[in-house]
Amino acid sequence: MSGTLYLVATPIGNLGDISPRAIDTLSAVDFIAAEDTRVSLKLLNHFGIKKPLVSYHEHNHAAAGQSILSRLLTGENCALVTDAGTPAISDPGEPLVRLCAENGVDILSIPGCCAAVSALAVSGLPTGRFTFEGFLSVNKKSRREHLESLKNESRTMIFHEAPHKLRATLADLSEVFGSDRRIALCRELTKLHEETRRCTLGEATDYYAETSPRGEYVLVVAGAAPAPPSSIPVQEGAAQVLALLESGIRLKDAVKEVAEHTGLSKNELYAAALEQQKKL
Repeated sequence: MSGTLYLVATPIGNLGDISPRAIDTLSAVDFIAAEDTRVSLKLLNHFGIKKPLVSYHEHNHAAAGQSILSRLLTGENCALVTDAGTPAISDPGEPLVRLCAENGVDILSIPGCCAAVSALAVSGLPTGRFTFEGFLSVNKKSRREHLESLKNESRTMIFHEAPHKLRATLADLSEVFGSDRRIALCRELTKLHEETRRCTLGEATDYYAETSPRGEYVLVVAGAAPAPPSSIPVQEGAAQVLALLESGIRLKDAVKEVAEHTGLSKNELYAAALEQQKKL
């Protein structure tokens, strides 16, 4: 019978946030897979836990994952920990979880800290629906394409960001979403210098032009305002789509353009345009 992979959430700053269940689990497993064994060793030493550590991170996850799986299949139990927070969420633990699931290994989550959810809770922005986008690419073109794809996203958006990239990211966010869009910048969550700044993207850009970003950030950005109801009937919108088709634009792109200008549903426009095409 195979062992169990435990996903053990660790503190994101304040060591007092670790749960008794997490400590019990780390104390009971056969070995611990850690993103950075040096960081995890400090945590284990603090709580008097002595267990074998193996390295599992972004650059060795393929080989290390197979090694961990082999041990699990022989009946050993493993705890997976990241440097801070919940393993497998915007984290190299994701492939290991998938590998174990594909091979029938039991996987249990030992819940605890998650920076994204903590930031969302204190942001003051809508929490009912949200999308977690993780870290944006360091490549400017890829970063802009990612943000452009979210331009009309109505849910609250959550991003992780490093201090040395914050200014560039704020500039892109402001340009794509507009300087009036609301944002909460949560810095050093649960740590001594924890701070949440609630403002517009324009105000955030101006503030950090004069202030050096420090510490790790979670950015919580308000979603786009709902599109105003269309003032034209869908059949008229469909006619605009067909006119764009005659100029050489693809149907999908024509529907998207008319929908953005009129507020009509893309699905309704698409169906109405196809219906009108049949009648021509």
